Amino acid sequence: MTGLSKPRTWSGVAPAVFSLALLLTACQSGPPVPPSGTPVPPGTSGPPATAPSSPTDPSSPAGPSSPTDSASATAPAAVHFTAQGDIGLSTGAREVLDTINGLHPELSLALGDFSYEAGREQEFCDMVTGKLGGNFPYQVVTGNHESDGHDGDIANIVKCLPNRLPGLQGEYGVQWYADYPERDPLVRFIMVSPGIEFHDGHTLDYSRGSERWQWTAAALDGARSRRIPWTVVGMHTPCLSVGKYDCQAGRDFTNLLIDKKADLVVTGHDHNYQRSHQLGRGQGCPALVPDTFSGGCIADSDSALVQGAGTVFATVGTGGVGLYDVSGQDPESPYFAAWSGKNRDAALGTLDVTATAKRLSARFVPAAGYTFTDSFEIGRK
Repeated sequence: MTGLSKPRTWSGVAPAVFSLALLLTACQSGPPVPPSGTPVPPGTSGPPATAPSSPTDPSSPAGPSSPTDSASATAPAAVHFTAQGDIGLSTGAREVLDTINGLHPELSLALGDFSYEAGREQEFCDMVTGKLGGNFPYQVVTGNHESDGHDGDIANIVKCLPNRLPGLQGEYGVQWYADYPERDPLVRFIMVSPGIEFHDGHTLDYSRGSERWQWTAAALDGARSRRIPWTVVGMHTPCLSVGKYDCQAGRDFTNLLIDKKADLVVTGHDHNYQRSHQLGRGQGCPALVPDTFSGGCIADSDSALVQGAGTVFATVGTGGVGLYDVSGQDPESPYFAAWSGKNRDAALGTLDVTATAKRLSARFVPAAGYTFTDSFEIGRK
């Protein structure tokens, strides 16, 4: 075995010294016991867990300790991550990955729609790992282009871009959550797939009271019960939009996220950037209704927000593929604080987020050659 020193030779040593050494050895209580949660080597990850059959939230995550963030018992000062979807294999995708690499995040949430072509999933994974590193936590959830196998297969993406976060609960690539860092977490990431059609032609059921509805509610409640400062929900389909799509995520499910006070919801699907005001329900907003506007649903409309007042929705479908138009005439447009699309301030790029115990700060960072930016922050009371 390498790294071990050779045993000492006791010839010529006075017997008294030898006896003293034996006495000191006998006083020891035994070999040192390593602390619990000894980290595993970087890049180690077990097989993805299976989504629970009941809505209960395993608030004490199982699994190996964090390879990077659980080595110290001291809570980290901040968590730094990026989020973007709708990526592809074009030059634009590579430029966005270069942008992410330049930001040096600890992980990235990949919000679906990856290779856009069946049989090229490995090429996509190689592009990502070539830019960000083989062990970088590029954490995926499926989009519609790989969920049904027509333009790729999420199973292949999961194989070549496996989970890198310890303690993950659920089905990686489809519906999962993880607390980060595993020890003294600052953020619970919850990734779900409402409005997504799979191989059997059926859309996963996130309707009111369904098993997946309850799983999501329990994951959000569990974060609060553990006093994790921030909850970030990621999924491919948005509900509100000034772009191409309607509420594919579902009205009831979107209202659930608001009711449970998710701090930030990040989505893709619409190939543009859209960031809402902080939206909340109450006497002036019994429910958020798509394709209409109610001023009572806006909890705060500036860029310095307070946690608990509502939820910020950010569509970041700017990961590399061609952009879609946006419209200020859309009936939902008053819900939004900022937007960018093919016909207005066009930009590829990523959302860049830093979370501390007291503040979540986010900004849109454009890829090289683009100039659009946006920023906001949420403070804790």
